[in-house]
Amino acid sequence: MDNDIFLSVIFPAYNEEKRIGKTLKIAHDYLSKQDYSYEIIVILDGPKDNTIGAVKEIEHQIKNLVIIDNKINQGKGAVVRQAMMAARGKLRLFSDSDNSTSIDQVEKIIAEYKKGAEVIIGSRDIPGAKKDPPQPWFRTFLGDGFGLLVRMILGLWGIPDTQCGFKALSDKATKEIMPLCEIKRFAFDPEILVIAKKLGYKIVQVPVIWVNDLMSTVKPNAIFNMFKDVLKIKMLSIMGEYDKRDA
Repeated sequence: MDNDIFLSVIFPAYNEEKRIGKTLKIAHDYLSKQDYSYEIIVILDGPKDNTIGAVKEIEHQIKNLVIIDNKINQGKGAVVRQAMMAARGKLRLFSDSDNSTSIDQVEKIIAEYKKGAEVIIGSRDIPGAKKDPPQPWFRTFLGDGFGLLVRMILGLWGIPDTQCGFKALSDKATKEIMPLCEIKRFAFDPEILVIAKKLGYKIVQVPVIWVNDLMSTVKPNAIFNMFKDVLKIKMLSIMGEYDKRDA
């Protein structure tokens, strides 16, 4: 039965042929030792490489694996929303496919969920969090600057890290928040938080250990497009588009 699943763990994957197999194995190895029921969902976002082949190669090794294979690229926000709505867990977590936040950090989220929290997010910028290794100064400057703009424009004061890709919603919060989301790409993270606040959910932050990939890069046009989406979120909020509980 659907309601027998406690935790859904979602990994959105674009071009992750080289990393997705390792991430899925780590998640399986950890979750299979826990005393709660779970499912692992990998959702493909129209990759150009052989991500699907890498997943299929180890499919038989991963217990409770669900594969959603989108042939056309839609954007991370779009596929996370799709997978969150398709998930069956009482608690639904999405995490980055590069394993930057280890799956064992979910225990901090579960602890808050058991206290009654329904929107719980990982943070790299609150006491107890750790970045290993620390980001280069220029990426820290870029990230901090963007984060400040997000908080200023969207009123997300008190949430220093809106972009950490380790967030969980209860099944109830998922069904109320996700249908209202409209951002398809990377600025979907703050959109979730804006909607959660609009609907009266308390956003609980937990510190996470984040392993920094020094090889990853953020293109200038990506930052520009994210900023445009932040402005779109602001306009949608002003227009009352996020107030529709019956969406």
